[in-house]
Amino acid sequence: MSSHDHQLIHRPDEEGLGDLEVDRLFTAPNVITTVRLACIPLFLYLLFTRDSPGWAGFVLGTLGATDWIDGYVARRFGQTSNFGKMYDPTVDRLLMVVGIVAIIIDHKAPLWFAWLILVREVLVSAWVVLITALGAKRMDVTWWGKCGTFANMGAFPAFLISHQTSLGGAWQTGWEIVAYCFLVPGVVFSVLAAGQYVVKGRQALAEGRSERHTASL
Repeated sequence: MSSHDHQLIHRPDEEGLGDLEVDRLFTAPNVITTVRLACIPLFLYLLFTRDSPGWAGFVLGTLGATDWIDGYVARRFGQTSNFGKMYDPTVDRLLMVVGIVAIIIDHKAPLWFAWLILVREVLVSAWVVLITALGAKRMDVTWWGKCGTFANMGAFPAFLISHQTSLGGAWQTGWEIVAYCFLVPGVVFSVLAAGQYVVKGRQALAEGRSERHTASL
């Protein structure tokens, strides 16, 4: 058994393999992603069972703020993998959708905002799945999309914390103001990014089909 088999952080000896550089399941970034996935039940427990929206908001905000860590580790230590490229964004989407649905059920944020972001997430995800099935090239997350996600993952936890009655009226009002400060750019960037994904998706589909046609000649 080689020494690599005992290493959690494994850098490939050979370069230039592109997306196939590492295609293992047990890698550091995938472990980090799994830990973030395992925290979703904790969020639901705090919100519904413990009736502690403040702590639930803290957990949700922490999960959103640590979104970049697994990707950084994958790039820093040469641990990128095909599975990881699918696993990480899937967990991110699941976290967002579960969080929003839970907040809608518990009425801890403006319903129009929660429903708008939820429908947007579902439609964009469905669009990406559709064009990928039709042969589109892989699309990267856009800058607008990243900004929208960042703002929304600031707004929803802040709304939750603003409902923590033990904080007192002044602190609750303050957190609600923070939530709306995130809400406005979150809505704007999310809507703009949705339109951008439609345009980029059509381009990716055309390019993917063109490449397959050229390869078949």
